[in-house]
Order: sequence, then structure tokens, then C-alpha cells
Amino acid sequence: MRNALVVALAFAVPATSHAACCYFSAKNSDILQPAQKVFITWDPKEKVETFTVQPKFEGNALDFGMVIPTPSQPKLSEMPRDFFSHLAVYTIMKQRLQPKSALFKTTAKKMAKGKGGGGAPELETDPVEKRPPTVIVLEAGVVGSLDYKIIEATRADDLFQWLKDNKYSYSGDEQTLNFYIQKKWLFTVMKIDTMQMKRNKDGTFSGAVSPTRFQFTSDKLVYPLKITQISVREKTEALFYVQAPFKVDLPGDLTYQYMWVPMLQSAFTKPGFSSKFTKKAGPAWQQHWRDWLETHKDQTPELLARARELGFQFVPNKRPQANRKGHIPTTMEWARRLTKDDVNILTGKAPYSDTLPDVDKGFTRDDLKNAERTQEIYKTILARINEARKERPFGYLVREAPADDVKNLQHLAGHLQEDGFITKFRKIFARDEMNDDLLIVPARYNGAEDRSEYEELLPVSPP
Repeated sequence: MRNALVVALAFAVPATSHAACCYFSAKNSDILQPAQKVFITWDPKEKVETFTVQPKFEGNALDFGMVIPTPSQPKLSEMPRDFFSHLAVYTIMKQRLQPKSALFKTTAKKMAKGKGGGGAPELETDPVEKRPPTVIVLEAGVVGSLDYKIIEATRADDLFQWLKDNKYSYSGDEQTLNFYIQKKWLFTVMKIDTMQMKRNKDGTFSGAVSPTRFQFTSDKLVYPLKITQISVREKTEALFYVQAPFKVDLPGDLTYQYMWVPMLQSAFTKPGFSSKFTKKAGPAWQQHWRDWLETHKDQTPELLARARELGFQFVPNKRPQANRKGHIPTTMEWARRLTKDDVNILTGKAPYSDTLPDVDKGFTRDDLKNAERTQEIYKTILARINEARKERPFGYLVREAPADDVKNLQHLAGHLQEDGFITKFRKIFARDEMNDDLLIVPARYNGAEDRSEYEELLPVSPP
């Protein structure tokens, strides 16, 4: 039987301590984690968290395993293979558009001016030390295509030996295992067959494991990060989708406010965006942004000064770059408290996107060959444009996705909840930023709750 490379992914939020995430690298084999996608739901009243992750793997091992520590015995559930693809489609940014004519481009531009645009082993007493078993299999089963075991361990050296006896080649140290054992965590073990993944010409592979959901109780919302360093050479990219009763952020200098606030400021000072519909009775989201910036205008210079001190600079329409230490600021990519209509999109009861009126409907370029006919067409199209602008003075929120992808959003039904706040943010962690576990906290700015939403492309939004 081949020795399996063990990959430890600690996706847990303990009641009294933090979670951790790492890979156990096998001797003579290599597994790295260049990126992962995470969907977390958090119920602070019931103290229940669900954690779904889809890590991306790169390496040359024939097979490997995942070891997921949790503070209590988790309930495992299979998730749709393309779960995170569906989330990506659901959170496609919208553009605020007004209808325009392709037949009368000059007129359209004028009209658009000002728009906002294996089986478990028997456990025996150690024959040498004559002590009772310290590694116990609590549960074994199958979730999706993955066999799993949930084990309890009270000694790191015994757990180290258990992994070896069960054909997991672990080249890490016992101290890493002891970190979790001292927290009295349980360990869920899974084996992965890399033959199912994409093979490169050099024999290495790359791919992602089907997402699995873990549900357990917790007192804190924490992302496992500390021992991820074992499986990271220089950096790893994590894309978070967090559903909670409130908007979330990362604490301290990991906050996305260093990019979010200057992006808002830049948008509202950009000519054309701060037009009459933003200065006067603009849409609720725009008014909230303006109110939020006004409320915190006294603290904003301090925030921006700290960003400059860290070497974080917002550049319109550009992705953030690393500072001198190689640190890249967190970016918020989508944020919204879900309404009934947002949830109904999943079942097709509400439209995925606004439909932009076709003001040229019924006319072709051949119709413009007749001068008199052209004048009539011009008046008709102009009337249609004016009517559309009167009906929707702030424009239409438009986004595009293939019809099949929109239909497949039904796989998200039951996972996204009405009145839940979804915060999508991205952080590229350098190794020295993974010295501790990652708290996920309510989004606040200088003591005030941040409820601002972001689902529409701004004229300064990065690609």
C-alpha cells in the first residue's frame, strides 16, 4: 500500500482557543496550497459555525490526506462540486447603465452624459510503555467520495505513530500536533487520490478537492491560519465568503478599510460620478456611502496615514500591490445584506439582472437610408431613452452570466439566507502574516458599525 502524504487542514473555531490550518508534508513528496476558497456561516446566538472549504493543491504525491482539527465532533455534509463557482456567479458585480442607441451613437452619448455609471486500526496499549490507548477512532464513514475518520488523541507522540501506522508519512514535528491536542480538539482524517486530478507534463498535479461542509459549535469566529505556514513557500491566497448577521472584516492592519475607504473617496470625487443623482436624492446605497464617509471624515486622515505608513496605496482600477515587506492589503470584493428578492434569484423567482431596454427595437441601419424615415426613427428612439431615464433615473443594474450558470444557482438554495449579510473578501497571506490564527470580526470603523454594501462596479474599482 502506498504511503499517503498527509495534508492537515484545521478548519475549526474552538470554544476557548483559535483554529489552525496546515499541510503535513511527506518525506520525498511535496504538496503545497497556493490558494483556497472558504464559505463560512456564523450563528452567534446558537454558537454554531459551518465551514466549507475547497483548497487548491499542487504537488507530486500519488495520494495524500487531509486532517481537520475541530473543537468538538463535527457533522460532515457533502457540498456541490461547483459550489464556489455558483457563489462566484451569484456575486458578479453589477454595472449601472442607461439604455442607449447603437443607431444614433452621438445622441446616445449625449443622453448618457451624467450617468452613474481504509478501515480503522485496532487500538492497543503500547507494548513498550504499557499505557492505555490515547488515539481512539470515534466515527468512520463516507462523505461524497471521501472516506473519513474522526479521531481523538491525548498524546502527540501517539498520534504521530498512529499516522505512520496507518500509512500517513508525516515529516512535521510532534509539537505541531501537540498544539491541537492541548486544545483538546478532535481530528477528522480524509485520504485524497491525486489520480483524479489534473496532471502536468512534469508529472506533478494540480487540482481542488470537492468541498465538504463541517458543522460544529463555537464561541468565536476564527479562520485557521497559524500552522498553514508548513504548506506555504512564500504566500497563499484565500478567498472568503462569510455569511453572518452582520458585515465582517479582519482586525487591525489586516482590515480591508485601507482599500475600501480611499476607493469610495476616489469614486465620489471622480467627475461624472458625483453628478446630480449622487448629490441629491441618490439611491440608498450611494446615500449610505456618502453618509458613512461624512460620519468618519475626522477619522479618515488617521486611517489613510496608517495605510501610508504600512505602504498600502490605493490606485484606481488597479489591484493592490505588495509593500516593502511583501504584504498585500485585504480587499473587499462584494458585500450585501440579502433581501427576499436576492434569495429568490436562486430559484428563478426574481431576475438575476435588470434588463436594459432596447431602444433600437424594430429598427435597422437600412431604415436610416431614407432621410424622412430617419427623423421619425430619431424621435422614437429619443422618446424611448427619455422614458427609460424617467422610469429609472438612477439607471439599470446590469450583469451578465451564461443562462446555464444562472440556472445552476439553485444549488445555493438553502445555503444563502434572507437577512444574512454576505461579505466576500480576498487576502494574500505572506508567511510572516500567518504567525497566529485569524479572527473574523464585525465590520466597524472607529467604533461605528459599517453596514455599507458593495455590489456595483465603481468607476475606480479594480479589475
